[in-house]
Amino acid sequence: MEVTIISSEHRVNEEIRSSRCRLISNEGDQMGIFALVDAQRIADEQGYDLVEIASNADPIVCKIMDYGKFRYDLEIKEKQARKNQIRVDIKEMKFRPKVDKHDYETKKNHILRFLESGSKVKVTIMFRGREMSRPEMGLNILEKLADELEGLAIIENQPKLEGRNMHMLISPLKKKEVKDSKDE
Repeated sequence: MEVTIISSEHRVNEEIRSSRCRLISNEGDQMGIFALVDAQRIADEQGYDLVEIASNADPIVCKIMDYGKFRYDLEIKEKQARKNQIRVDIKEMKFRPKVDKHDYETKKNHILRFLESGSKVKVTIMFRGREMSRPEMGLNILEKLADELEGLAIIENQPKLEGRNMHMLISPLKKKEVKDSKDE
C-alpha cells in the first residue's frame, strides 16, 4: 500500500505514528481506546479514513471520517473567511507647495472619490530646492485640505515632514459616522 502525505496539518491512516489512540466514530461518539491497527481496521471496514485530530493528547485522539470531504469543507470555510476579510487600500495623492487652485481642486476631487470608495489616502507635499526653506507652505495646503474634508474623513496621521516630503494620512469615516455628522 502506498503512503501519500495529503496534509501537514493532520496525519491520515498510515501516517499516524502511535501504538494506540482514543477513537471517535464518524457520528462523533467516543468508541474507547484502541490499538492503532484495530482503529485502522475499523475505519477501513466502514470505508472511511482514520484522521489524527489531537496529536498532543495521551493517548492521541483519532476520528473516523471521510478525509476528502473534511478537507473540502475546510477549504470552503477558508474561502468564506477570505471573502469576508476587509482589505484596506492606501491611495496616494501628491501635491507641490505652489499648487495652482484648479490643480488643487482636481486633486481634492480625486481624494474625495478615493475616500468614497473606502480607501485611505496618503497626501504628500513634495519640496524641491529652495522650497525646503518654507515648509509652512506645504503645511497650509494640508491644513486647508483637512478643513475641507471635515465630516467626510478623519486625519489618521497628522502632517509630518520627512526629508523632502511632508505626509498626512486620511481615512474615510464609516457610513454611520457620515450620517451622524450630516445630522448635526
